[in-house]
Amino acid sequence: MFEQFSSGYYLGRLYVEPSSDETAKMCREQHEHVNEQLYADDEGIARLDVPLVMKIGSTHFAVEGSDGVPADTLAVPEGLLDRQTVKNPPTWSEVLLAKAEHASRLLGMATVGHDQQSEGGAYQ
Repeated sequence: MFEQFSSGYYLGRLYVEPSSDETAKMCREQHEHVNEQLYADDEGIARLDVPLVMKIGSTHFAVEGSDGVPADTLAVPEGLLDRQTVKNPPTWSEVLLAKAEHASRLLGMATVGHDQQSEGGAYQ
């Protein structure tokens, strides 16, 4: 689903569609698989519910797993999607996934500086 892209990101392609939810979501099974494969540190028991950090355009956002989202789909809050480069959703789009260390820094910034955060758990 995701492949090496740069020192900070993996590159993947997902169907991106608008959502009325307040947070970005993807298929729970795929979310757990990506967490296990790309975010787990192989030490002890790995949490598979840690939010993934994805980027579309210039906006990063935390992504949670959900049973209500089809496989290979990223459901993004409608307000966020309007500001992105995704045209005529749902559409097959390139999505960047922050690598574990980079994601931890970004999530740390989001929890420390709520003023940097906008709707839907997104931050610049």
